[in-house]
Amino acid sequence: MLKIRDYEFWFVVGSQKLYGKEALDAVKANTLQIIKELNASGKLPYPIIFKTVATTAENITQVMKEANYNDNVAGVITWMHTFSPAKNWIRGMKLLQKPSLHLATQFIDHIPWKTIDMDYMNLHQSAHGDREYGYINARLNKNNKIIVGHWKDENIQIQIGKWMDVAVAFNESFNIKVARFGDNMRNVAVTDGDKIEAQIKLGWTVDYYGIGDLVAEMKKVTEQEIEATYEECKEKYEFVIGNNNPIYFEEHVKEQIRIEIALRKFLERGNYTAFTTNFEDLWGMKQLPGMAVQRLNEEGYGFAGEGDWKTAALDRLLKIMAHNKKTGFMEDYTYNLIKGQEEILGSHMLEVDPTLASSKIRVEVHPLSIGNREDPARLVFDGSDGDAIDITISDFGNQFKFIMYEVNGKKPEEAAPRLPVARQLWTPKVGFYKGVQKWIENGGGHHTVFSFDLTAEQMEDFAKMVDIELVNIK
Repeated sequence: MLKIRDYEFWFVVGSQKLYGKEALDAVKANTLQIIKELNASGKLPYPIIFKTVATTAENITQVMKEANYNDNVAGVITWMHTFSPAKNWIRGMKLLQKPSLHLATQFIDHIPWKTIDMDYMNLHQSAHGDREYGYINARLNKNNKIIVGHWKDENIQIQIGKWMDVAVAFNESFNIKVARFGDNMRNVAVTDGDKIEAQIKLGWTVDYYGIGDLVAEMKKVTEQEIEATYEECKEKYEFVIGNNNPIYFEEHVKEQIRIEIALRKFLERGNYTAFTTNFEDLWGMKQLPGMAVQRLNEEGYGFAGEGDWKTAALDRLLKIMAHNKKTGFMEDYTYNLIKGQEEILGSHMLEVDPTLASSKIRVEVHPLSIGNREDPARLVFDGSDGDAIDITISDFGNQFKFIMYEVNGKKPEEAAPRLPVARQLWTPKVGFYKGVQKWIENGGGHHTVFSFDLTAEQMEDFAKMVDIELVNIK
């Protein structure tokens, strides 16, 4: 399974020296209690670390500089316990290059009417401080996340956790490397794009390799390695030999395992976390990669077919954000247009991500009417039910654009005995007809990333972090 860094988030609380040492000591004590309870809540995927009670421009600037250059820091959470003069934050916030979250909360969740006095008002004036701090971030066009509510509220803790996942994905985006085996599918428009601009805006590195480089790696794979993985697959999946000769079936499954092992070694050696293949470029290969790709998807590698490096990188990005849960490469294939039953069938020739599966995963070997190669082994399963998002990235020459809608995911109810591929159904929540029309109108591609784990709000947060337009079809 692909691993990422052990990230942490720094917590900076705003105040000022006007209130005296006793008040600042209380500010720090309250902050430490909040951090302790948030970390113990079980709702946060990464730890929060207390950094400072910020009272001057100098210490705010210094802590933001340190956050920028500490690779373990994924973002900064700020809280205005008292009134914190916002001119002190200008230099620090301008310099900060990591995601920031303004937690608009208060230490106590109520107004203690029987004991409240001006000392209390001065100390617990987050409502005052939030406006001052919020103004300067708005003026600086920071696009920082703002979460409002009491810090003990479970829903607020969940919101913080989801934002953390987005912030980590933002940091990891600059580590995404895509290996392209072959070029884009010839004459296809939507899968192409500006790789330099993608590296500038999103941090993605995209490198080309001839398919012969993979074939050379495949020749180094040993029979012992193949046999060990074959036994693992027998334990993990249901083998459906069907009408195949058992020896033929085993040979073709093992050929996919050979490809899988070679791909993994190639990717690991180059620190690649995503890859593409192209059925028009299969020189020296017996089969189009199918099961091999799916098993690497299951480990967290991003993928897209037909040389679509943009979707491969987006797939890896969302897998990071979703902790590789129920998130993967998808393609719009065909419609059900019966009135009242309208839906989209998503699939691919071979490479649908097993993290989306709800049914027992089967290994099957069948002919493939494209690529002009031997019958490839593939993992066959049904998708899942539930709320999901479907998102793509398109290159319009002068800008990238994310296009997305929220959907109702549906597990197929009918068998398709002559369609031996993984299947996922969905209907846009905005409505089938409007959803499809607006998707096409906005230039959304046929390759997407489909996720039951992520939310539209998380994608909107990410789009703001990288300053790319996101069209959420509603």
